[in-house]
Amino acid sequence: LSQNQTRHKTDGLSSSTLVLRRGQAFTVTINYDGRPFDPLKEKMIFQIVLGPLSVEVPVSTFGQPSLTQWSAFLERRVPNPTGPRALSVSLTSPASASIGVYTLQLRVEARLSVKTHSLGQITLLCNPWCQTDSVFLQAEDLRNEYVRSDFGLLFKGSPGNMVSRPWSFDQFEKGILDICMKLLQLSPQYQADMRTDLKNRSDPVYIGRVISAMVNSNDDKGVLMGNWSGDYSGGINPSQWSGSADILRKWSETQFRPVKYGQCWVFAAVMCTVMRALGIPTRVITNFNSAHDTDGNMVIEEYYNEMGKKLSMSSDSIWNFHVWVESWMKRPDLGQGYDGWQVLDATPQERSAGIFRCGPAAVKAIYQKKVEAQYDVPFVYAEVNADVRTIIIKDKKILSTSTDTKRVGALIATKRPGSTLMQDVTSEYKTEKGKRTSEKKIEREKHTVKVLLVSFKNLILSDLDKLASRTRDPGKSF
Repeated sequence: LSQNQTRHKTDGLSSSTLVLRRGQAFTVTINYDGRPFDPLKEKMIFQIVLGPLSVEVPVSTFGQPSLTQWSAFLERRVPNPTGPRALSVSLTSPASASIGVYTLQLRVEARLSVKTHSLGQITLLCNPWCQTDSVFLQAEDLRNEYVRSDFGLLFKGSPGNMVSRPWSFDQFEKGILDICMKLLQLSPQYQADMRTDLKNRSDPVYIGRVISAMVNSNDDKGVLMGNWSGDYSGGINPSQWSGSADILRKWSETQFRPVKYGQCWVFAAVMCTVMRALGIPTRVITNFNSAHDTDGNMVIEEYYNEMGKKLSMSSDSIWNFHVWVESWMKRPDLGQGYDGWQVLDATPQERSAGIFRCGPAAVKAIYQKKVEAQYDVPFVYAEVNADVRTIIIKDKKILSTSTDTKRVGALIATKRPGSTLMQDVTSEYKTEKGKRTSEKKIEREKHTVKVLLVSFKNLILSDLDKLASRTRDPGKSF
């Protein structure tokens, strides 16, 4: 078992089963008594079972593993005149196999007998080391960082006053992989149609949408309950969490009741754990000055009276920072050019197809403002690139309006691979023009301006907008 897991880069993952990656051969050694196996007189057939799905795989004595279906080949026979003989068989799953917990059986058919043997279970994961897997990632250092690393940094604060906090993703902790598999099993999709759900688990796009919904508890038996009220009685202050294992274990140990409480960075960190455990390269992203566009027009409306007081006339908002994840996968559903990093957000902000989830939205589609691309590109585009329209109201009439194209998405950051430094990925989301204006804004926000008294008569609209951005509650984040 250990040799298989070492070859499959799953050593360290704790599970009650053998843990393997799809698209890669593994060895099954069969000990048997009696006369040697004779492929001319008997057949060996593996039955691979995933819930109601099953496939029969005959053992061949020659040939090459298939890229599209399960295959089995006789590796070697080890004679042992004083005891049981050993037979080694190489089994290979297709790179498009569904992830999940499989049951393996072996049927030996002779002319006068049929014997079936149970071989136990395997947990099959995605394989970023396999070139034909849709999550294949070329560079070994990136695979180690985004799949194998259990340490991360979460960035918070503001572009001019950024802080990082360490996070333990804990995907190698005892029982965590099994809990991640249980999370898939408890999803509404699995509960409604097990067969279809299991078939769809071949696709990381589908997996990402399921996990995005299941990390929050709004529509299902999800992991975390959000709380932005400041009152965390009956639960844990989101700022006190420092790792994913405590959260996932608490969810499992309480019969899958939501864990109280999470905010954006906690939702993102737990989702990163689950995706890495499942073999999908994933990193945590922080967007500073993150817009929450509730009406889909990609504009944030802020209303003020003539004295500069903000009015509650819009449900749009701008948060000091917001945290999501990116996962690496191919997007054949979008055509050429949209493979690579995909935004997934487990924080319950808006519904996507009726469920609180977000993504996967191709980062390249966000950059190109390809708003028709699935999934949720307009919403994520607004988070990083929305215009902010300031509207001055008096006696229910609009006095004036102004537009700020620079405030939102001031900096988009993640942890640099193999380092504890920040990596600026703003240019992956925004054009060079957007990047330059973001850099100017970051430099501007390094200087603090204390406004003691302002007369509206001498206040031009651009200054009013700056004042509004400074007087927002600096402690809020989403």
